[in-house]
Amino acid sequence: MPYTLYLKKGEEKRLLGGHSWVYANEVQRIEGKDKNGSLAEVRSSDGRFIGKGYINHLSKILVRIFIRGNEEDGKALYLKRIAAADAARKKLIADECYRMVFAEADDLPALIIDRYGDIFVMECLSFGVDLRKDMIAECLCELFSPKGIYMRGDAAVRQKEGLPLENKTLFGDVPDKAIIEENGIKMAVDVKRGQKTGYFLDQKENRFACRRYAGGEVLDCFCNSGGFSLNAATRAQSVTAVDISEFALQNVRENAALNGFSNIDTLCADAFEALRTFRKEGKTFDFVILDPPAFCKSAAEVKDAARGYRDVNLNAMKLVKAGGYLLTCSCSHYMTLPLFERAVAEAARASGRRVKCLEVKVQAPDHPALIAAEETNYLKALFLQIN
Repeated sequence: MPYTLYLKKGEEKRLLGGHSWVYANEVQRIEGKDKNGSLAEVRSSDGRFIGKGYINHLSKILVRIFIRGNEEDGKALYLKRIAAADAARKKLIADECYRMVFAEADDLPALIIDRYGDIFVMECLSFGVDLRKDMIAECLCELFSPKGIYMRGDAAVRQKEGLPLENKTLFGDVPDKAIIEENGIKMAVDVKRGQKTGYFLDQKENRFACRRYAGGEVLDCFCNSGGFSLNAATRAQSVTAVDISEFALQNVRENAALNGFSNIDTLCADAFEALRTFRKEGKTFDFVILDPPAFCKSAAEVKDAARGYRDVNLNAMKLVKAGGYLLTCSCSHYMTLPLFERAVAEAARASGRRVKCLEVKVQAPDHPALIAAEETNYLKALFLQIN
């Protein structure tokens, strides 16, 4: 008999508003018995039907709702929803490099699918979705006839779902690196060893936007594989790309060579220390870019993260020439835009500089934020002028 979950009184409000996650502590009782990862029905305390999703007793998120009517779980549903998600991107994205499926925003919670030309990279971040990874790969083959499908299964959240950390080819032939073109620039994306699915597609439009501010000497901190560095290099005299990972910097140099750029230098260093060193040396830049990894991955870490953002932005502001620019980003949804702006404002006051905000940007439209789920609205990018 399939599981039926009955929520505590009042806990259905967030779900009826469009959120997908049902936490274990919101459930009053569970009836029926089935396997972990099976489809479970969710009802309010008075028995009203809310929706269905895969259950996982090992996770704090007990169920992630993705069926709210009488649809049946199975291949037909996945074919329909993946095709709809791709069609939505095709209206907005001109190239063959984009996030095709963005989990809750596409009614497929815990499923990420990125497209790099004819190579597809998946992340299955819940127990139920992971059980269906081969079927999902079949859907991609039927819809798009890719050369290869690769699963990145090294995200730490998988362990919270009771899943192993494993990367593997699900279909076809997957090269170590997929050569893509973004904003007219060639990039070698390491789909097997690069961060996340190999590349941060969510910053695509912000990388292009940085060109208008790039000129003279540019400093790109936390540069990863060099997306911002290469876009800045189209206009800058010189770009210094800083990352703590020599592996990432090798990718930067490879990408620079792919495009014939000779104005990018790499520096393997902790970005915080590099900023302080440049200050001590009296070095200044026309444009500084800060795109760090998430400083907080839980609500309990927000205060420490705010101090980190204040520190890194303070040191960056000190390095910008009068009239120059700073791009500062945060990719943690716990660090909301108001909290991030406050940290940047505190850094501005401490720096003694006059700071203007020229643009506020978010993630690219192939990463749509679901209004009902604030967790999906995570990326903030502030373009600032420093006087």
